[in-house]
Amino acid sequence: MKHLRKQIAGYLLTLILLMAGIVFPGSGEKVLASGGSMTVHFLDVGQGLSILVQSEGQNLLYDGGPRSASSYVVSYLQEQNVSEIDYLISSHYDEDHVSGLIGCLNAFQVDNVIGADYIHDSSLYGSFMDAVAAHGLEVQHPAVGAEYTFGSGEFTILSPKEISKESNANSVAIKLTNGENSFVFTGDADFNCEADMVNSGLDLSCDVLSVGHHGSATSTSWDFLQAAVPEFAVISCGAGNMYGHPHADTMEKLSDMGIQVYRSDEQGTIVASSDGSAITWSADPCNDYTSGDGETAGQSEGEKGFTAEDNSGTDAAAASEKSEQIAAADDSQEEMVWISATGSKYHSIPDCGNMNPDKAYQEPVSQAEAQGYEACKKCF
Repeated sequence: MKHLRKQIAGYLLTLILLMAGIVFPGSGEKVLASGGSMTVHFLDVGQGLSILVQSEGQNLLYDGGPRSASSYVVSYLQEQNVSEIDYLISSHYDEDHVSGLIGCLNAFQVDNVIGADYIHDSSLYGSFMDAVAAHGLEVQHPAVGAEYTFGSGEFTILSPKEISKESNANSVAIKLTNGENSFVFTGDADFNCEADMVNSGLDLSCDVLSVGHHGSATSTSWDFLQAAVPEFAVISCGAGNMYGHPHADTMEKLSDMGIQVYRSDEQGTIVASSDGSAITWSADPCNDYTSGDGETAGQSEGEKGFTAEDNSGTDAAAASEKSEQIAAADDSQEEMVWISATGSKYHSIPDCGNMNPDKAYQEPVSQAEAQGYEACKKCF
């Protein structure tokens, strides 16, 4: 009888904890947690990528930036009171992603290392593997769909589905979730890798996207963006970099979908804080859709586009008044199109992608084209 009472008490406790939204690692049951405090630091490492995530006393480091930023990454983590890294993730083994991880392996206690299952033809790869071994660890190669609890949330492996000869295509991408908030990090994943993610059946939707390959034209496909539909995009790249990152094509897509943009080349280190229901930022988005070589989004056909700065003064009241004036003056049957508060495209609907319909306004298509706007490829 005493044993039975103990069993019943155990069942009741489990039920209470489940109702409270607590996730039991390895239980096989997916229980949505309400989310606690989680902070995501997009470090300014120049032409590279490094993201620190902190939650409930745990730390996750996704990439470590290039060799030139290694000491900065270590000192930044120390300033955030990091002494132990619970998960150290190498998206892939290119120098601008893995170099700083070697410094962190030497400076901190590391519990788990995750990376892609391929051999990179560089001495740097050997140094990374030696540093992992010095901790008595092995690089884990989780399958797509594998889930890990982390702090007040969890993260899911999104890629790679299979190993390619191209290093970028082997990028380990993850979706990090904290309550109702979510972030997607894709390393340098290319179009093919993104297609595998889209076809995986996994939920790619997110609030914040760390844009692939520093905004290169080889990443951030339309299909992937339309599956992720982020509200914010963070681009990690170096000011005046030799590659022209971010590319005009990528910025045009972000502009077309009304996705708000943060850029490390202009804003430095950027911090997002999630409480499980809302995300607050250390700075306002710059919403600069120009490319790294100075080309404005929408300029690829030789026409001048409009940046966020061009339209930043258009508030909802002014937009509404302008729409009414145009409608009253236009007696023809000419098609009316929607213009967003930012971007260089006109739309057939006021809420295409992540457009803010409260700041969108209508005008005749001929007037939109005369102003340099082009048709949105998504809704036309």
